[in-house]
Amino acid sequence: MTDALKRLSEEGVAIWLDDLSRQRITSGNLAELIDQQHVVGVTTNPTIFQKAISGGDGYEQQLTDLAARKVTVEEAVRMITTADVRDAADIMRPVFDATDGQDGRVSIEVDPRLAHNTRATVAEAKQLAWLVDRPNTLIKIPATKAGLPAITEVIGLGISVNVTLIFSLERYREVMDAYLAGLEKAKAKGLDLSKIRSVASFFVSRVDTEIDKRIDALGTDEAKAARGKAGVANARLAYEAYEEVFSSDRWSALENAGANKQRPLWASTGVKDKAYKATLYVDDLVAPNTVNTMPEATLQATEETGSITGNTIEGTYQQARADLDAVERLGISYDDVVQLLEDEGVEKFEASWNDLLKSTEAELERLAPSEG
Repeated sequence: MTDALKRLSEEGVAIWLDDLSRQRITSGNLAELIDQQHVVGVTTNPTIFQKAISGGDGYEQQLTDLAARKVTVEEAVRMITTADVRDAADIMRPVFDATDGQDGRVSIEVDPRLAHNTRATVAEAKQLAWLVDRPNTLIKIPATKAGLPAITEVIGLGISVNVTLIFSLERYREVMDAYLAGLEKAKAKGLDLSKIRSVASFFVSRVDTEIDKRIDALGTDEAKAARGKAGVANARLAYEAYEEVFSSDRWSALENAGANKQRPLWASTGVKDKAYKATLYVDDLVAPNTVNTMPEATLQATEETGSITGNTIEGTYQQARADLDAVERLGISYDDVVQLLEDEGVEKFEASWNDLLKSTEAELERLAPSEG
C-alpha cells in the first residue's frame, strides 16, 4: 500500500466515493472508508441507486412497510433513496463539522426525467432538501439548458447544489455564471452566503471513450497518437476557466460577503479502457480546491498504485489546448462530442431511474399483504 490517498488529500483534492448502498451504511464500510481511506464525501446518481436497490441487501423491511401502506412506486423510491442519503449524511457529519461545511457532503439527484423542465427541477430540489433534512446534503441538478436557471434559483434559496453532467468548457462557464447569479440572489435576500456550497461535476472518462471510438474508426497513425488525451486536456482547461472566474471582480464582491468558491469535481474517473492506467484520471488531475469522486475500484487502485507527484494541472494549459486541437484536426468535432455526451448522460440516468421504478414496483407487488 502507498500513502497516495493521503498525499492526494494534502494536495487539496477532496476524495469522495461515487457509490452508496444500504449495505455500505449498515456494515460500517462507509465509516471505515472515512477513517482509513481519506473519503470525505459521497455522490449518488440514479444508476447507483438502481444497482443498490435491485441487487442489494437491507431494503426488504422498508419495502414491506411501504407495500403495507400501498404507497405509489414513485413515493417508495424517494422514501428509500432519501433514507440512505440521510443515514450517509449522519455518518459524514463529523467530517462536515471538522471542515466547516466544505466536505462531509452527500449528493442526491433530482428525478432525471425533469432534466429539461426548469420549474419542476426547482420544485424537486426544494422537496429533496426538505425530505433529507440534513445540512450536509447537496442536491444534484444536471447542467442542461433548462438546468442552468434552476441552479440559479435553487442556490438563490440557500440550497447547496452539485451540478452534474458537465462535459463542455462552454457549458461549464455557464454553470459558474449560474452559481454566481444564484449567490447574488441569495445575497439580495439577506441569506448567509457562507452556508451555501456547490461543486461542478465535470465528466472525464466518457470524453475519452467517445473520442477514442472515433479515433479508432479513422485508424491512422496520426489519429492513434491522439488517443486517451482529450479527457484530461478538457478537464485541465476547465480548471483554467475556474481559476479565471474565481479571480474576477464579480467573484470578489461575493467572496467579501462570505461566499464559497464552487469547486470543480472530477466525475466519471474510472477508466473505461484497459490500455490506460487505472488511476489516469486521478494522477493527472491534481490541483488545489478540487474534488475527485471515485468508484470503489478507482479508490483502491489509487491507494495501491496511485502516483501523486504534486499539482499536475498547473502549467499544462498550452499542451491541453494542443491536445484538443489535434482531435479537431482529425475531423472530430468537439462540440458534437460534448453535446452527444450530455444527451446520452441524461438518457442513461433516465433509463436507470425507469429500471429502478420497475424493479421497485415488482418488489412492492411481491410484498403486498394479501387482502382480508
